[in-house]
Amino acid sequence: MGFRHKDFPDHVCLLKKSLYGLKQAPRAWYQRFTDFVLTLGFRQSRCDNSLFIYRHGPDTSYLLIYVDDIILCSSSEALRTHLMARLSDEFAMKDLGPLSYFLGISVSRTGDSMFLSQESYARDIIERAAMSSCNPVATPVDTNAKLSSDSGPVFADATLYRSLAGALQYLTFTRPDITYAVQQICMHMHAPRLDHWNALKRIIRYLQGTSHYGLTLGRSTSEGLLAYTDADWAGYPDTRRSTSGYCVYFGSNLVSWSSKRQSTISRSSAEAEYRGVANVVAELCWIRNILLELHRPLSRASVVYCDNISAIYLSGNPVQHQRTEHIELDIHFVREHVQRGTVRILHVPSKFQVADIFTKGLPRVLFDDFRDSLSIRPPPASTAGV
Repeated sequence: MGFRHKDFPDHVCLLKKSLYGLKQAPRAWYQRFTDFVLTLGFRQSRCDNSLFIYRHGPDTSYLLIYVDDIILCSSSEALRTHLMARLSDEFAMKDLGPLSYFLGISVSRTGDSMFLSQESYARDIIERAAMSSCNPVATPVDTNAKLSSDSGPVFADATLYRSLAGALQYLTFTRPDITYAVQQICMHMHAPRLDHWNALKRIIRYLQGTSHYGLTLGRSTSEGLLAYTDADWAGYPDTRRSTSGYCVYFGSNLVSWSSKRQSTISRSSAEAEYRGVANVVAELCWIRNILLELHRPLSRASVVYCDNISAIYLSGNPVQHQRTEHIELDIHFVREHVQRGTVRILHVPSKFQVADIFTKGLPRVLFDDFRDSLSIRPPPASTAGV
């Protein structure tokens, strides 16, 4: 501190290394790691900069990095050993063996399936809210009217509210069943009210009874992409904006989901539904591009299920009329992919519309049915010792 060179009193030091804890440290580390793995023959994904792909003849390897946590998948044990040795020579690394824990997500294997769980993280949230002894509820959100920004008196501890709401956001990585409920409370983080706090506590009470639930992924005979999309027209009471949600399956496995308030007001339910269709089509395009980079291209069209007849009609009808003038970009975007044959928009009855769970509060029976369709369930029973 205060060092000054006697011969060069006006000079400053040039930092050659990025010190841990500085703002530029993550970027410097990422660039250092990227430059090295590219010399090993990896190619950086254009769809996800954290993904690196190695392909040489029959050998294939995928490397996924998040700061200093790495997942390495290889087509053979010899290739994995070789890559680990090269990485260990360059960086201080430790091989933790088969994937069991990554970024707070526990991974357990049973046969050909994987169970992803954040049970310990969910328990921490319950303890932080001082609700370890609360009574559980069957659903994370009720079926009453939506919360408005001025519902109830101001909540006294806004910092606690924001802290728990942010923590619940990370929990949605393996718990899509609470995505809509978390999205609703996060809209009021700037000025939480008592009713918003009660809605947040209901989510925690739901977690109290389902903290051991997680997402199941398994081997599937089908490799096509299937999506459900829905919208709750003018559901937000303050601005009358709509909430759109979708879920995407790769084979029988849930791989992507979203619950989001639309950025503009829709003048009809068909318009709100069509904006939801455009959102899920964009997500499908991204997933198809990733699969192409992973050398697993899809030859069949991706199917999108929607329960609004007008939205389906607009996706294939080339006639432009008055109702579609203000959603012209979404109209042309979806129609172009439908005409290319990469996407098909089909109708599904509302009682089978799984995406309903991302747009509104549902009765218990329907919620349990859709939650099971999302492969959210307790961990598989252990058969050890049998």
